[in-house]
Amino acid sequence: MHILESIVLGIVQGLTEFLPVSSSGHLVLIQNVFGISEPQLFFDTMLHLGTLAAVVIVMWKDIIDLFKKPFLKLWYLVIATIPAVVFALLFEDLVEGAFSGVYLGYGFLFTACVLSLSEVIAKRNRKKRGLNSGSAAVMGIMQAIAILPGVSRSGSTIAGGLISGLDRKKAASFSFLMSIPVILGSVILQGYDILQDSSLSVDWIPTVIGTACAAVAGYFAVRFMLALIQKKRLFGFAIYVAVLGAFVLLDQYLLHMINWA
Repeated sequence: MHILESIVLGIVQGLTEFLPVSSSGHLVLIQNVFGISEPQLFFDTMLHLGTLAAVVIVMWKDIIDLFKKPFLKLWYLVIATIPAVVFALLFEDLVEGAFSGVYLGYGFLFTACVLSLSEVIAKRNRKKRGLNSGSAAVMGIMQAIAILPGVSRSGSTIAGGLISGLDRKKAASFSFLMSIPVILGSVILQGYDILQDSSLSVDWIPTVIGTACAAVAGYFAVRFMLALIQKKRLFGFAIYVAVLGAFVLLDQYLLHMINWA
């Protein structure tokens, strides 16, 4: 992998992991547009470690609060994580096949619809609730759906929180906390596969640079979203992913400018 490729993939992974636009969708799109082969498993794992470091640095106070009695937030985090685990185990083949980009346009359009709908419902629901088992479950289900590329994890979970009656800051904060066990689980599973591969050779310079770019971009993305979500609505992101989804579908069915895998 070239250094420029690792920088591009690292920045894209870091930014889009926490913006409501789908990191997996953007990586699949970039790989198809520029003919970048799918990153090596070790490189992919390191990018995830970079984004994990970013969210831990920004959210460290919230992480510590999880382990303070009465452990309710920790329990809510467990509830929110279960659907993604179940979905990944039951639909492993579907998820792997989706990364070819065949459903990418539909995933972006789904994200646009979810973001827009959540804002409409949140505006009508003036009475805000605190985080509870129900809202954690709704956000967890949305996170499970977001395993598919093009469906934004952060966007879907924040939308789930808004639909459940959470205020904007609580929905965003818990959404980013939810990313920690998901990213950590992905790193552990990929790490196991790496240990099983005795033929693995690592190109360290692009890997380290890509990881650093993912961490720095992720750090600013988390801080940006936590500040933005309190002042602005998600319609701007909805328009962006809607246009992106329409372009992908137009190219897949009519233009054929991109060589989809």
